[in-house]
Amino acid sequence: MSENKDQKFVYDFTEGNRDLKDLLGGKGANLAEMTNLGLPVPPGFTITTEACKVYLESGSAPAALRDEVSAHLAALESKMGKKLGQSDDPLLVSVRSGAKFSMPGMMDTVLNIGLSDESVTGLASQAGDERFAWDSYRRLIQMFGKTVLGVEGELFEDALDEAKAAKKVTVDTDLDAADLKKLVKVFKKIVSKEAGREFPQDAREQMDLAVEAVFNSWNTDRAKLYRRQERIPSDLGTAVNICSMVFGNLGPDSGTGVAFTRDPASGHAGVYGDYLQNAQGEDVVAGIRNTVPLADLEAIDKASYDQLMTIMTTLETHYKDLCDIEFTIERGQLWMLQTRVGKRTAGAAFRIATQLVDQGLIDEAEALQRVSGHQLAQLMFPRFDEGAKTALLGRGIAASPGAAVGKAVFDSYTAVKWSRSGEKVILIRRETNPDDLDGMIASEGILTSRGGKTSHAAVVARGMGKTCVCGAEELDVDTKRRRMTVGDTVIEEGDVVSIDGSTGKVYLGEVPVVPSPVVEYFEGRMHAGADDADELVAAVHRIMAYADRVRRLRVRANADNAEDALRARRFGAQGIGLCRTEHMFLGERREMVERLILADTDGERDEALRALLPLQKKDFTELFEAMDGLPVTVRLLDPPLHEFLPDITELSVRVALAESRKDANENDLRLLQAVHKLHEQNPMLGLRGVRLGLVIPGLFAMQVRAIAEAAAERKNAKGDPRVEIMIPLVGTVQELEIVREEADAVIAEVEAATGTTLKLSIGTMIELPRAALTADQIAEAAQFFSFGTNDLTQTVWGFSRDDVEASFFTAYLEKGIFGVSPFETIDKDGVGSLVRHAAKLGRATRPDLKLGVCGEHGGDPESVHFFHEVGLDYVSCSPFRIPVARLEAGRAAAEAKGSDSR
Repeated sequence: MSENKDQKFVYDFTEGNRDLKDLLGGKGANLAEMTNLGLPVPPGFTITTEACKVYLESGSAPAALRDEVSAHLAALESKMGKKLGQSDDPLLVSVRSGAKFSMPGMMDTVLNIGLSDESVTGLASQAGDERFAWDSYRRLIQMFGKTVLGVEGELFEDALDEAKAAKKVTVDTDLDAADLKKLVKVFKKIVSKEAGREFPQDAREQMDLAVEAVFNSWNTDRAKLYRRQERIPSDLGTAVNICSMVFGNLGPDSGTGVAFTRDPASGHAGVYGDYLQNAQGEDVVAGIRNTVPLADLEAIDKASYDQLMTIMTTLETHYKDLCDIEFTIERGQLWMLQTRVGKRTAGAAFRIATQLVDQGLIDEAEALQRVSGHQLAQLMFPRFDEGAKTALLGRGIAASPGAAVGKAVFDSYTAVKWSRSGEKVILIRRETNPDDLDGMIASEGILTSRGGKTSHAAVVARGMGKTCVCGAEELDVDTKRRRMTVGDTVIEEGDVVSIDGSTGKVYLGEVPVVPSPVVEYFEGRMHAGADDADELVAAVHRIMAYADRVRRLRVRANADNAEDALRARRFGAQGIGLCRTEHMFLGERREMVERLILADTDGERDEALRALLPLQKKDFTELFEAMDGLPVTVRLLDPPLHEFLPDITELSVRVALAESRKDANENDLRLLQAVHKLHEQNPMLGLRGVRLGLVIPGLFAMQVRAIAEAAAERKNAKGDPRVEIMIPLVGTVQELEIVREEADAVIAEVEAATGTTLKLSIGTMIELPRAALTADQIAEAAQFFSFGTNDLTQTVWGFSRDDVEASFFTAYLEKGIFGVSPFETIDKDGVGSLVRHAAKLGRATRPDLKLGVCGEHGGDPESVHFFHEVGLDYVSCSPFRIPVARLEAGRAAAEAKGSDSR
């Protein structure tokens, strides 16, 4: 972006507020908000995301930035009564990232900026604690070396481990000032050797280089991977927060912690979080030292505990949501370092939303916006069978729920490699760090022996909906030898383990799973009561009921038989949007279709059609009975031809072998000739859909007759069949007119023969670009459109779904060409614009034209919002995704209503 000379790039914490997240990032906006609330926030200022964008695009910071920073730094120094890096009593600052959307651990932070060989002695004198000063200095060199100068972090960790081993201690707090002085010298040598330069002694140089490092961290591989995973736009940039340091590593009356106003795993009210005495902030989230529960702070420092509880209530009431808080206590003084709306598990999201409604903090419409279809889908996954025989290995902290089973792996590279080979894996680490992100994504679940509910592993896993167990201390994880030991039991890489993120239990081997209680609720096997056992189901019931009341989009199912239709109906389907009749011809009937396609004479073809008619009629009779009173859209036969023909290679080999033995079968020879004649290089764009119905006389007429006769019988039995006949793969109105004329004639014959009046509507799938572009013409012959977005995506992009997802989609996702597969979420700019265009043209011709979608996008949360916006009447999806579509249709309506009211 171009730089505006009048643009303001730096804001004091007293100048912003929580509504400026686009400009100040989430962290900066919330620090400003807490400052406005009068909470104890260390003074500081924020460099905006706009400055980051200029830096990333031009390669240098805005010209005005240095002077603005200098002015705000001078104001900060005046407020604090000390100067950055001065020798006798130095002002120290932290430099922390802060994007609009939370990206925990993905970008960089540097603490203790301003320390040098000279000022460290001044800090020691001022604090009256020499050990604290040298501990702070070694932390600065370690973080600065890794973050700013690109030195491998393990080099510092190894040196720290060697220092502890030499002293024969296990924790860094047992190192004294003399030990830390030696460690500083070692760290500085590492920097000099690995970075090719000395550690900078000038405090302003440290700060400016750290700011640039934070800017650059926006485009690290791990940050880009996280943004793709969470669908965060790549052009937002990050703000940088420069905050005066407060110290949790000043002794036992100091410490640092993370707190939640409610349990982020369950949603229950209470005291949740972690605290670590004599530590700095990164120690908690890194999981390097095991924390104590936040409740223990009451015994350690009751005054700070009571103040923190009051502040937590203030923040939750102010933000009207679960808050995630970072704090430091410096010699009994509580300081607030960050707050944000906390990441939570799917179950917690539903519980918290309804709890806040009951407390009067939010209304039902807001509660609906606090949950998502992705979270509902997570709640529908199976859980472990509590009655199964299990081999318990140990127990940790239940950090993110779910039932995960997989082979043990001990590094991210192996997790990704095995996952790509089709293996299900559990990533096991002592603690995770941001470099483990790709392995965490590839795994079924994450298990760590260190850390708590606020560790990196826990926070990231909850955000991704991954099962996670943290802090399982009895597990001895040896990543170098690729094994985990529990007592006398050794788990080698490749051994199967199971982890329960709801209980924290870790099992050896595969534990059986049972259906989710949420699925049992949708199936009608569990009632939405209010006791603790089904509190989650009650919360889901309440939010789903509201979503159903406010949504405009109806939700139908893709179902091909009565069993699927009945299940869909239990899940809340309001009809069938796609019955794929080709699925009725698989198995034993496949040969009958093969005979039809390969028939040489009219007699052979008519015989095949007569044999198929009663079977088709039986299929439709069962389906119409299951969905009585609800619309059923039946798509006429639409198979790629090769699906019903013998494999040409296998048949050729069979004939060749027979000829070599001189016992060739005449039928095989005849069949091979016919298959050669009908063989297509690209069957997905060949003889299928309406083309098949036009080329094979009587095929569509047979299906229409079966539909009409089944509907007539249902109606004569006092039923209420509501049938829609859909013609597939239409590219021009002439195709539709020919098929419709034939269908109308057949329906009239059945009406006359059965003495019934059938109101069968006839429409088409819009799945070719030409159909979308000529929708006004096609609407003259169609009573409804159903967008087949699977094929429409293939034909718009020129993709063969069967091939491209396995061949190059992974590379496209990794390179950021796709944020998500266009087969998963609709491509709004390309495919979506055709849907919008066709809907507008179709209704211009026929104002009462019914519009729906029956591709898999109909169950995708983001796509449902688009279909609501475009004005479709319904979406259709697989039965399991119906609740997700219902919820998102409600959210789309509530969101649109909220936008209109604003």
